[in-house]
Amino acid sequence: MRGFAAKHWLRFAGITFGLLAAVCLLAVTGEANTNGWEELFFRANQAYKGGRFQEAIDGYGRLLDSGHENGHLYYNLGNAHFRLNQIGQAILNYERAHRLMPRDADLNFNLGYARDQTQDAISQPKGLIETTFFWLYTITLHEVFWGFAVVNLLFWAVLLVRLFRPSEWTYYASLILLVLWLIGGTSLGVKYFQELTDDRAVILAEEVDVLAGPDTQDTLLFKLHEGAVVHMERSEDGWSLVSLPDNKRGWVKMEALEKINHVTSAEERAIDSRLKA
Repeated sequence: MRGFAAKHWLRFAGITFGLLAAVCLLAVTGEANTNGWEELFFRANQAYKGGRFQEAIDGYGRLLDSGHENGHLYYNLGNAHFRLNQIGQAILNYERAHRLMPRDADLNFNLGYARDQTQDAISQPKGLIETTFFWLYTITLHEVFWGFAVVNLLFWAVLLVRLFRPSEWTYYASLILLVLWLIGGTSLGVKYFQELTDDRAVILAEEVDVLAGPDTQDTLLFKLHEGAVVHMERSEDGWSLVSLPDNKRGWVKMEALEKINHVTSAEERAIDSRLKA
């Protein structure tokens, strides 16, 4: 029995040691990745401060390509492009940053200033949904989701309390939370739909011909210039059908523009999986 116990103790010790070693390895690897991310971010920032804007762009781009996506990276990337007078790329990255940190004052100022530098004065009118749910422009999908989650938890908690101990305060609290629950749930649905159907794109070429069809021989309808924000309806054979708020439509070469919502952040992917579960 003593030998049997010793054998199992050694096996348990081996498993425990293996788990501890794995945890330590993951911790070291995570720390190394964090240090590598911070070092690259620091070098890119130093390049920007030193006036080496293309080097800064390359550094921020590598961080984004490696999965370190956040609003501050897009904001810094937009600033670097703006310094090189690349208005289209600046607006593109400012818009991407705005999706992740919509209340940042510096970002909103720079985005507005960059828009003022564009040649095409294209206004983006607000529809009924945007006017009704005006607060959604200043909050992210992640914030709406967790706000609704908290209200949902409180709502059902109050109902549970009222089930066993009915009182006047639980009655009014449940009514208030019910209203907030309806507003929060609707806001979450609207925000999710807006993010899912965001087809905006930014013209990156200095000037682009908008044609009547997806062929260079088609009729020239009008021209668009760098920094213009359009809606990309569909793409085929290297061409994209774009539209403007004033109902103008036409075809442009795909390489002349890029979608704002071309990627989904880790937080949005997590929310998307929860909503589809």
